[in-house]
Amino acid sequence: MTRPASPPRLGFCCKFIPDEEPGRHATLKAARAAALAMNLTGTTMAHLGKLAPAARRAKIEGIVRHNLAALGRQVAWVAGRPPLERLMRISSDVLPGFNHPVARDIYAAPELRRLIETGLGRIGEAARADGVRLSMHPGPFCIIASRNPEAQRNGIAELEYHAEIMGLLGYGGGWHPHGAHVNIHIGGREPGIEGFRENLPLLSQAARDLLTVENDESLFSLDAVLRLGDRVPIVLDLHHHWVESGGAYLEPEDARIPAVIASWRGVRPVSHISVSREALLADHDVRVLPDYAALSAAGHSRRDLAAHSDGMWNEAVNALVARHLAWSDFEIEAKAKNRASTALAAWITRRRARAAA
Repeated sequence: MTRPASPPRLGFCCKFIPDEEPGRHATLKAARAAALAMNLTGTTMAHLGKLAPAARRAKIEGIVRHNLAALGRQVAWVAGRPPLERLMRISSDVLPGFNHPVARDIYAAPELRRLIETGLGRIGEAARADGVRLSMHPGPFCIIASRNPEAQRNGIAELEYHAEIMGLLGYGGGWHPHGAHVNIHIGGREPGIEGFRENLPLLSQAARDLLTVENDESLFSLDAVLRLGDRVPIVLDLHHHWVESGGAYLEPEDARIPAVIASWRGVRPVSHISVSREALLADHDVRVLPDYAALSAAGHSRRDLAAHSDGMWNEAVNALVARHLAWSDFEIEAKAKNRASTALAAWITRRRARAAA
């Protein structure tokens, strides 16, 4: 198996959860303030539409200033972590309402545009200087192939928005620069894989150069999305694969892994991992991989098993991630966000230290 040469990284997705150290947050109000300072915020288009033009501009500018500062703090926090943890997924809410008619003209105003360009440019420079790998992941409505023309137009516009954010961060030139990517799902069963392929030319070159696609737990298996590997890098989601396949755990030696690596064309791949919820397997041995067939026979639905846990509680799954780090970085899709990713990184570091002793 050919393995990309860059060092492994793992990290959290979108939201930052501050530590709850004794005495650090004396009040609930202080804890909320700490979370707000580190996280992006937004507003509804319905609310914006009710505001007078001047108030609407002020509202958007205030959100943008806050979001740029919060994103900068997130990147700085990740940059201060050990090299294994220098990866993060950026929330889609950087510029809320960017494509919406109620806000579009405000974002085009020269002064706000300069603020955005300058702020994102500095954040991107800081990320690259400290080896922080960045990505974005639009919601499931962001599809480039649909039988509904309006849904397709909106999905493409949303993808272009994400590509523009990445471009302003400094990742707009060439094939997945510094590992940057914007990941989406295939979408509905129809028009499916072939519709996705046919609609790729509708995207800008910048968007195509950042695009990745992942397997899901219901409609599009790893084998299905690998049919796009000649055009788009494949993000392997190990938990989705486990659910979709009815319990298969993919090892690094699997015959499909080289095809996933090849789809990235020399860039180190990114994969996703999560585990079924803790409450669903409250008495499960953490040293043993969950058994999908047994859990299904016990009455747990596919939907229940697909739901993400708070943390990476299963040590056998953690060991699987550690093995896959030989060829791929990982985004940890757990609800505890950075707490889950830092705990997993610590577990892997301890495991490596024991093995080296």
